[in-house]
Amino acid sequence: MTPMHPPIFLVEDNPVDVDLTLRAFQRRKLVNAVVVARDGEEALDWLAKWEAGEPRPAVILLDLNLPKVDGLSVLKALKTHPDLQRIPVVVLTTSKEDRDISTAYALGANSYIVKPVAFDNFMDVAQQIELYWCLTNEPPR
Repeated sequence: MTPMHPPIFLVEDNPVDVDLTLRAFQRRKLVNAVVVARDGEEALDWLAKWEAGEPRPAVILLDLNLPKVDGLSVLKALKTHPDLQRIPVVVLTTSKEDRDISTAYALGANSYIVKPVAFDNFMDVAQQIELYWCLTNEPPR
């Protein structure tokens, strides 16, 4: 059974960015829980948990510059997994490199957002993520 408010899965190793993201969603009074993986290996460990019945996220927010396993490898694993490939993945990273953007979309990213630095700008990003991916978007059943 899918929870009424599926979680948001944040894959981010920078503690400041994790805190910024959690505070932005908290300030928005987001009803979806936010689950955090702090490196690529921890993110990949969730694939088995979702297969075993843990609630699948409404959206995955994925940094590219991760320790242990990089974000593009995590994205590839998600988008080639037959049961998980439909989970929307928003790349949320500091990289503006054309190579990273092209590769992310080629691997199946649903969106690519360059991290804003100011908290107010990040609040706008959090609002857009919440409104679109958690409220407006109709995921496959």
